[in-house]
Amino acid sequence: MFAGLHRVLCAGLMITLFARVWIPDTEDVWKSAELLKDYKPGDTVLHLKFEDEQETRYNIDPQTKELPPLRNPDILVGENDLTALSYLHEPAVLHNLKVRFMDSKLIYTYCGIVLVAINPYEQLPIYGEDIINAYSGQNMGDMDPHIFAVAEEAYKQMARDERNQSIIVSGESGAGKTVSAKYAMRYFATVSGSASEANVEEKVLASNPIMESIGNAKTTRNDNSSRFGKYIEIGFDKRYRIVGANMRTYLLEKSRVVFQAEDERNYHILYQLCASKHLPEFRTLRLSSAQNFHYTNLGGSPVIEGIDDAKEMMNTRQACSLLGISESYQMGIFHVLAAILHLGNVAVKSNERDADNCFIPPNTEHLIIFCDLLGVDYEQMSHWLCHRKIVTGSETYIKPMPKFQAINARDALAKHIYASLFNWIVLHVNQALRASVKQHSFIGVLDIYGFETFEINSFEQFCINYANEKLQQQFNMHVFKLEQEEYMKEQIPWTLIDFYDNQPCINLIEAKLGILDLLDEECKMPKGSDDTWAQKLYNTHLNKSSLFHKPRLSNKAFIIQHFADKVEYQCEGFLEKNKDTVYEEQITVLKASKLSLLAELFQDEKPATSPTEGRPPVTRATVKSAKPRSLQASKEHKKSVGHQFRNSLHLLMETLNATTPHYVRCIKPNDYKLAFTFDPKRAVQQLRACGVLETIRISAAGFPSRWTYQEFFNRYRVLMKQKDVLSDKKLTCRNVLEKLIKDKDKYQFGKTKIFFRAGQVAYLEKLRADKLRAACIRIQKTIRSWLQRKKYLRMRNAAITIQRYVRGYQARCYAQFLRRTRAAIIIQKYQRMCAARQNFQRIRSATIVIQSFVRGFHGRRRYRAVLREQKAIILQKHARGLLAKRRYKRIQHAVVYLQCCYRRMMAKRELKKLKIEARSVEHYKTLNIGMENKIVQLQCKVNDQTKEMKLLLEKLNNLEATYTTDTERLRTEVDRLRANEENAKVSSNKITSLLEEIAILRKELKETQAQKKRLEEGAEKYKEETELMVSQLKEQNTLLKNEKEDLNRQIREQAKEITESMEKRMEEETKQLQVDLNDERSRYQSLLNEFCRLEERYDNLKEEISLVNVSKPGHRRTDSTHSSNESEYTYNSLLSSEPGEPEDGTRRPEELPEQSGALDMSLFLKLQKRVTELEQEKQGLQEELDRKEDQALRSKAKEAEDQQVKARGAELEYESLKRQELESENKKLKNELNELHRALNEKASPHVTAPGSPAYRVLLDQLTASSEELEVRKEEVLILRSQLVSQKEAMAHKETMTDPMVLLEDVRKMKDEGEITQAYLGLKETNRPSQDCHLLNEDGELWMAYEGLKQTNRLLESQLQGQKKNYENELEILRGEVQNLKEEINRQQQLLAQNLQLPPEARIEASLQHEITRLTNENLYYEELYADDPMKYQFYRISLYKRIIDLMEQLEKQDKIIRKLKKQLKVFAKKIGELEVGQTENVSPAQLADEPIRPVNIPRKEKDFQGMLEYKKDDEFKLIKNLILELKPRGVAVNLIPGLPAYILFMCVRHADYINDDQRVRSLLTSTINGIKKILKKRSDDFEIVSFWLSNTCRFLHCLKQYSGEEAFMKHNTPRQNDHCLRNFDLAEYRQVISDLAIQIYQQLTKVMENILQPMIVSGMLEHETIQGVSGLKPTGLRKRTSSVADEGTYTLDSIVRQLNNFHSTMCQHGMDPELIKQIIRQMFYIIGSVTLNNLLLRKDMCSWSKGMQIRYNVSQLEEWLRDKNLQTSGAKETLEPLIQAAQLLQVKKKTDEDAEAICSMCNNLTTAQIVKVLNLYTPVNEFEERVTASFIRTIQVRLQNRKDSPQLLMDAKFIFPVTFPFNPSSLALESIQIPSSMNLGFLLRV
Repeated sequence: MFAGLHRVLCAGLMITLFARVWIPDTEDVWKSAELLKDYKPGDTVLHLKFEDEQETRYNIDPQTKELPPLRNPDILVGENDLTALSYLHEPAVLHNLKVRFMDSKLIYTYCGIVLVAINPYEQLPIYGEDIINAYSGQNMGDMDPHIFAVAEEAYKQMARDERNQSIIVSGESGAGKTVSAKYAMRYFATVSGSASEANVEEKVLASNPIMESIGNAKTTRNDNSSRFGKYIEIGFDKRYRIVGANMRTYLLEKSRVVFQAEDERNYHILYQLCASKHLPEFRTLRLSSAQNFHYTNLGGSPVIEGIDDAKEMMNTRQACSLLGISESYQMGIFHVLAAILHLGNVAVKSNERDADNCFIPPNTEHLIIFCDLLGVDYEQMSHWLCHRKIVTGSETYIKPMPKFQAINARDALAKHIYASLFNWIVLHVNQALRASVKQHSFIGVLDIYGFETFEINSFEQFCINYANEKLQQQFNMHVFKLEQEEYMKEQIPWTLIDFYDNQPCINLIEAKLGILDLLDEECKMPKGSDDTWAQKLYNTHLNKSSLFHKPRLSNKAFIIQHFADKVEYQCEGFLEKNKDTVYEEQITVLKASKLSLLAELFQDEKPATSPTEGRPPVTRATVKSAKPRSLQASKEHKKSVGHQFRNSLHLLMETLNATTPHYVRCIKPNDYKLAFTFDPKRAVQQLRACGVLETIRISAAGFPSRWTYQEFFNRYRVLMKQKDVLSDKKLTCRNVLEKLIKDKDKYQFGKTKIFFRAGQVAYLEKLRADKLRAACIRIQKTIRSWLQRKKYLRMRNAAITIQRYVRGYQARCYAQFLRRTRAAIIIQKYQRMCAARQNFQRIRSATIVIQSFVRGFHGRRRYRAVLREQKAIILQKHARGLLAKRRYKRIQHAVVYLQCCYRRMMAKRELKKLKIEARSVEHYKTLNIGMENKIVQLQCKVNDQTKEMKLLLEKLNNLEATYTTDTERLRTEVDRLRANEENAKVSSNKITSLLEEIAILRKELKETQAQKKRLEEGAEKYKEETELMVSQLKEQNTLLKNEKEDLNRQIREQAKEITESMEKRMEEETKQLQVDLNDERSRYQSLLNEFCRLEERYDNLKEEISLVNVSKPGHRRTDSTHSSNESEYTYNSLLSSEPGEPEDGTRRPEELPEQSGALDMSLFLKLQKRVTELEQEKQGLQEELDRKEDQALRSKAKEAEDQQVKARGAELEYESLKRQELESENKKLKNELNELHRALNEKASPHVTAPGSPAYRVLLDQLTASSEELEVRKEEVLILRSQLVSQKEAMAHKETMTDPMVLLEDVRKMKDEGEITQAYLGLKETNRPSQDCHLLNEDGELWMAYEGLKQTNRLLESQLQGQKKNYENELEILRGEVQNLKEEINRQQQLLAQNLQLPPEARIEASLQHEITRLTNENLYYEELYADDPMKYQFYRISLYKRIIDLMEQLEKQDKIIRKLKKQLKVFAKKIGELEVGQTENVSPAQLADEPIRPVNIPRKEKDFQGMLEYKKDDEFKLIKNLILELKPRGVAVNLIPGLPAYILFMCVRHADYINDDQRVRSLLTSTINGIKKILKKRSDDFEIVSFWLSNTCRFLHCLKQYSGEEAFMKHNTPRQNDHCLRNFDLAEYRQVISDLAIQIYQQLTKVMENILQPMIVSGMLEHETIQGVSGLKPTGLRKRTSSVADEGTYTLDSIVRQLNNFHSTMCQHGMDPELIKQIIRQMFYIIGSVTLNNLLLRKDMCSWSKGMQIRYNVSQLEEWLRDKNLQTSGAKETLEPLIQAAQLLQVKKKTDEDAEAICSMCNNLTTAQIVKVLNLYTPVNEFEERVTASFIRTIQVRLQNRKDSPQLLMDAKFIFPVTFPFNPSSLALESIQIPSSMNLGFLLRV
């Protein structure tokens, strides 16, 4: 076949030394070899060497002189398209497929218009939704080959050409046809979606498990082999969305129901039924395991490894339910299938007497079950299974059947029932998939068996190969047509290409007297048999047709030469299978069945209604199943299976010819189902059978290689000289080609492309490689020469320098040697002389010294002996006395010091208590200074009485002093007289007493001397015991110190460890909480996005309904009405309203049904509830984080202090709540006053209550006085509350005085370690028993001090308890006073309300009466309170009188002021009346009544504005229209301040809040939100609009926060801004709604930006050569960018940068927050990185070293842009890390283990799947680059196997980072904002 082609190739390109060729091989089919010697014409032998270094000789056929095919250059191996190969032949195709499949793990390859799919026998992650999104919208040649690319091409051509499409999937059993078809349908369902709410795309996909269960089975080649062909038409509407589907089936293998070969199974549904026998609903089927049924155990392999049949049954039932097949029909199907299983177990026995008779034993269990399940008569069925009816012209005979015939009849009945059930299911699946709307176009997916050849081929293989002959003919014609169109389009001279035409083979099968015709004729013969039919075939076609042959050793077989191979068919069984005989009597019995489904299967008329209830009728006619029903009419029964198959095949070919076909050829790589194992023999067989090689042959016969002029110029620019390059690229290419290729027949010039014959691209590549190699050699030669010259000069200079330094060094060394020799001689002479002299002097001096020392030693020894004896006596005397004194003083000092320490400690504690008491009392006094005047006056009176008492005490003291002096003087005189008398008496007895006393003294002297001796003995004993005790104490002290140091060290270590662990745990928990928060935020925002999508869908449905009802009167709906209704549904629940509150006036009578609104409202409520839960969870997480941080920081805090702080905090919180209640009440009163003020303006007559009238002024004064009184009461309550809190704090301080922790504080204050030690010893000794204390301190002073200390503590505790009770009593009294004041305030409010209802004249009297009543009640209260203390009551009365006098004085002053103001008002009113006389003459009374009177007040015009805008209620629509709907962002962004619409809206909200109009606030906010939604929906694709309103929405949200009055948002406000805070309404819920709206706008903005950037990314980042000349293009075959859609324009990196600049400048002009801009830029960079990386992972032609350099350069330009815009901290650069690492991976070395380790450490942001994919796709652009070896990739996989990352291959390009809106307060003053006239907002009034 390739002989002529090779001769042409060899003529153009000689086979020379080192050329590589393909040699036929018995095992590998083709084997690569290299020439060892040049070939010369006439040589008969080629000397070759294989890749394993084995040499061989190849003999050339002397007749044909055919040379072996040449091998393509390595640079062309592994191409996406086989037609891109320069040499197009079988070994090149086989090798290219093997390299892609084995080395690159790529299962898809293009071959022109054919997609070759090799079954990997392994699940690959290349079919996810991310892959579908990546291929959606792409041209077929832009991405790597994929089934999705073919599906996208078909979908795109259907939309572009308005022509139906077909995808023809063919291949052997087990090649993956069903899976490929399934993925194609899944792609259509995902990309197109459904046009209705019926989810048709889900139903289309749900039909797969049903058809697989009833039509697929396990074979020796495939575990899920389709045993029927099917053609599915997927219907689309005009918008190209799925509306329905229809299925045709072909040639179901019915024989599998009753027979399976070894290791095969029956249809899956039967095993699924047996596996589900335990279910309650299946118990009536009386099933058992599959091994117990004859029909399911013939193959001996009832189980498929890894498949759960019970689970598959659940999937099948779910799919049936989804398609609308009811449960009753499903159970009917299961009854029929179970009956078939039981029918196979019915045993037929032959009659022993007559072999032609047979019978079924009575009461056969399986036949009884069969009849019960199908509802037929047992006797009838048992009879007709063994008998048949023969009808003659006039009589009818009943003939018994032999056993084998009865068994065949039983099996035929089972096959017929199953086939009928199969057709019924197909029919009802089609009814479920039927289009509910009109179908505009369709895409058909043909999943049909490929060419088959087995050892024994029967009728099924004959029909299959017949169908493949028809398909191959259609395929050849289509390929030929495409080639012709391409040549004509490019205006290339067209020459007829000779290709294989299989029409003769088709005529042999289907023509008149063809094989099928003879088969049908033989079936009609009464005694026709397979043998007679074979003889007819031999007689008719043998030796007459070159395609028909007879086997040599058989008379019952025939051979047909098909397009793929010769196939031998066995004639046995052809007639029986073609007849498909079923006895009429058995069918009659089944027709009488009680089972409705079975009766429906075999009825004569058309089927009954579908089980899919409620389906509307369809006007479009659908194509019937290709397998018609068995029993329809008498003529229909006469049609044979072959005839039916031929008719259905003709219908199929008509359909395919009316569509544009797309071909998928599935290849089975091996017969053992091994993953990624390639068997060349099996692959070549299938390539020949599926037409791939025929496509190659047709392409090779013409001009298979095609280049555009630009591509050719870029690739082969190196072959041109500078003078050859012209401005016209087309002319340049012509000139160069004429020089390079002399034979002009080797190429042709088209309009846009250059066409090359096979091998010419390889020749050009060889020239290019030689040129580059020569250039490289020249460059290497020059560089190496320069390097060697440089190295030589450097070595020469180094040698000269070394020689110079060495010679100088040697000379200096020799001179130094001479100098050292001479100096050594002189030194030796003098040294020897000096040594001799020193030796003599040393000996002489040593002798003299020895003598003097010996003599002195003896003299001194004698002297020291005498002196030692004398001094020893003196030292002993003084030393013993000194030691005794020191020991005594040390003990005495220790005792005294211990006593001092203890007493000092007690004194300090006492002093501290006294200070605290003094301080608390003083504090209490200072707090009580601010009491009312009654307390002050009472204190003054107490002071006066104290002064009087002091005067009286002074007088009394003077009297007592005079009295005492007189008494003392008299006493001294009496004592003197008595002393004189006593002296006289004593002197007489003095002598006697002296004598007695002398005797006593002598006696006492003796006793004293004896006692002295005893005391000295005791003292010695005490000293010894004391010394022993001190030593023991020292030892214990040392041990305690060591223990203390150890404990301190352990505590420090533990504290350090705890701190470190806490810090680590805190960091981990913080990170985890942050991750959880981001996840929760992203989930919330995705939910919000889903809600927005549903809301848009709801709006679209409303619009469609409105369009449907537009013709009905009174049912028109405008957009504004729609939005207002939506707002009511959406936001009505946000603000609580009264039950009877009227609805908003914007509601129209034309509303949608309540059900739609309720559905939308329920969804919104669910989302709102979810938002609340998320906020609570977020708050909980934040609180937990704060709590853990506080716990870590305060882990060493005291529990007592925490309890005190908590108690005090609770009390303060309670008091703050009370204060807030009072303030809210005060605000309510003020609001009521404002409402009264407004009511007076609106309702009262202008003459009575005009602003200038006296009554009006008096009323205002009265209200002002009342409000001042309320403020005074409020201040009194606050003062009392502060006193209560301070008293509680004082009590808390006093309670802490008795805390034992105070003792530890005193000890801590002893900073000296010695002091602490001594105090510790003292406490330890104090805790000893009393006996030890008496031993240590004989006088018991310490014990007495300790006892006194305990008594003192008890006394202090009793005093503190008494004070505590007193304070608690006072606290109760003050609480009572607070309660009384609250009641008083309530009474004041009630009386104020009553006063406002009185006439103006009676209000002053009522107020005075009220004040008198209040004072009287207060007087009575205090009278009762101070009944026991008249002094206090009197003091209170005095203060009360003073207060009354003050009030009277104030009243008089107010009266004077009122009278003065009345006079002024009269004068002003008179002047105003005179001025307004002329102005009111032309005004109607109605206008006067409507407009409120505004008196002229000149000073008010000069006051500052409050930053509010007033508008009328009717102007709200105009405000929204001019400010939102019709506003042009460009003028606002350029000429005005950023965010001006947001400021205007907020100022309007402020005014509504200021006037306390909640209805207006709700209406304005709702209209604003709906207006923004409306304009964004209307201009959803306008980036400027979306950006503008995102900026203004965020600014409006910040304003609502900044002026909300919450302290967290007021930190950066000015005092003026704090005055502008909202007063009456809390808009926190609306802030959440506006925040959600901002999130929706953000997501819409990112979508708009993504849509703008999406077409630029791939072209600018990957395809465009930013660095010119770095990368060269490679041949791309027939699949190029121009294959599907012409390019609209080429984008570059500059286009992307310009677009980013446009985005950034627009957002900055709109005043968008900088943080938000950073988040948007980060999102855009993520999209750029993910889309670029995803395309890189799906494009083999982009994975090269040069492309990695281009990508890195492009990324650096993007990083430079970030630096220019100061966006480095936005996180955008980090999103490009995966792309950067992928580019680095393309450029690094990929050879050694060190390289693998470097790659693993470098690519930490890429997943393992992505790294392996890039390495597999890496393709050299030049011959100098090397491919990545499979062993290196395995090394990478081993190193990365422990990495835990996602198995997903592509990045999620649709991922959106969760957005946050950081609070950004504005420094702009609201009162300074000016509204330009261009905005048409003149109806707004600044306030």
